[in-house]
Amino acid sequence: MPQLPDDLDAVAVRTWCSLALEALGRERAEIDAINVYPIADGDTGTNLYLTVESAAAAVEAVFAAHETGATAPATADAVGAMAHGALIGARGNSGTILAQLLRGMAGVLADGGDAAHLRLALTSAADAARQAVAHPVEGTVLTVAAEAAQAARGEEPDLRTVVTAAYEGARAALARTPEQLAVLGRAGVVDAGGRGLVAVLGALVETVTGQAPVRGPRTASGNAAKAPVTVDGGSVVGLPVGGTPVEGVTEGVLPASAPVEGPLDCPEDGSAGPAFEVIYLLEARDEQVARLRTRLDALGDSLVVVGGDGLWHVHVHVDDAGAAVEAGVEAGRPYRIRITHFATESGHDVRVQAEPAQRAVVVVVPGDGLAGLCTEAGATTVIARPGEPPASGELVDAIRRAHAREVVLLPNDAALRHTAAAAAEQARTEGVRVALVPTRAAVQGIAALAVHEPDRGFDEDVVAMTAAAGATRYAELAVAERQSWTMAGICQAGDILGLIDGDVAVIGADVPGTARTVLDRMLAAGGELVTLVLGEDVPDALADALEEHVREGHLAVDTVVYRGGHQRAPLLIGVE
Repeated sequence: MPQLPDDLDAVAVRTWCSLALEALGRERAEIDAINVYPIADGDTGTNLYLTVESAAAAVEAVFAAHETGATAPATADAVGAMAHGALIGARGNSGTILAQLLRGMAGVLADGGDAAHLRLALTSAADAARQAVAHPVEGTVLTVAAEAAQAARGEEPDLRTVVTAAYEGARAALARTPEQLAVLGRAGVVDAGGRGLVAVLGALVETVTGQAPVRGPRTASGNAAKAPVTVDGGSVVGLPVGGTPVEGVTEGVLPASAPVEGPLDCPEDGSAGPAFEVIYLLEARDEQVARLRTRLDALGDSLVVVGGDGLWHVHVHVDDAGAAVEAGVEAGRPYRIRITHFATESGHDVRVQAEPAQRAVVVVVPGDGLAGLCTEAGATTVIARPGEPPASGELVDAIRRAHAREVVLLPNDAALRHTAAAAAEQARTEGVRVALVPTRAAVQGIAALAVHEPDRGFDEDVVAMTAAAGATRYAELAVAERQSWTMAGICQAGDILGLIDGDVAVIGADVPGTARTVLDRMLAAGGELVTLVLGEDVPDALADALEEHVREGHLAVDTVVYRGGHQRAPLLIGVE
């Protein structure tokens, strides 16, 4: 039996994330089914799952970086990764609030993981989440978080006691949410976001006690919450965790007899709310974000802005999606922008879907420049920013956005192989035919996309794209961060490394000289086309010099140059 932790160290945080992901994976369909507030779109469970998936992946990345070391990562590194991963991967209103809850906890747990720090962390989390919501509403996940913190506050300084008290306080608060929020009472369900938080806290209980807690919301007396609620003269039944679906509720949509209360700040008569959900990450200073909050609050509702230290996650429901994005541009640098269109049908909010296309390509790219290039070629893009690889949920979301019967997925990174395979498998369960072409670099993806022909047979198209990618050798330049052994010898911090097909082949003193050496080695085996992708700060003069070098030293070899934008490597090279 594994040793139980005496405090929340890095290993315990890793276990917590893993167990929370498992719990939400088991329960997300049921949570989706009771999602009626602020929008009855049936995706709260899925959004929470994807948010925690991103948090867990970030923690795993920290541990992977310590695989060769004798010690585990520091607690501060683990909780910081958890919070950052949740922030960049947050989905929907519920996921955005959960990200802020985890961020609030991480700020305290970085200084210590004992019971006293955990009590402070729960309070910090509840306060931070409430402050992030423009207009807090009781009977939501905010109430559940506050009651969990309150229940833990008076306990003795024992980790297991504090965690258990927080969990029981959350369950009791969840059971009372139908009494606090009218839309929940009319539907006979508890708050979906609050139920997700109970699942996350339950995973924390299992982490520190070794036993899974009793599942389900509880009343103050300790009985499972499953009281019938009258709706327009009829009756529907509340949904305890692990129980049966709500009578008359299918996939999170209320029966026609049950009026739907709109999003935060919408009229109490249940009239339709804003038409769009707008979400994006934002690089901006604190004072700019304060002005952004004011502007977005005037544009719509369900406003949640979380984050800090220059990186923010923005969520809002508006009628003018363009204005919401423009506000972000004025405040800083928005990216990973997602806009979902809602339409009102029979009193319910539903997503508008056009007839799916026959085929689409989803491609992961390392920078904005290549994203624009691939978008122009008709592909749906996912940007992998430095240190922020996309989770499988983000790839599934991109496949859904592509909205096609057949999808070719280009991960463009060997490290994303398993993530992309999981996303493809998930999409297949939703009826999409997905082919995964195992591209290992962006230049291979560009080569594959160049031969894509949507009018030919699917298998024939996939074979052609796979062949084009396989015929493209790839390289990239990187800056050594520390002294270390490589396949090419010992490098020092600051050296320029030339990696060919993933292995260090050249160690140089500057980018131009290293790039020329890498090109000569790659072209020694032959080639017809060289592709150069320049990083954001690389001058055009380098591309001109390298084009001239290829022209003078290698006859009948063409060169194409693209701007990659903000990417990890200063230069990417492909040779076909």
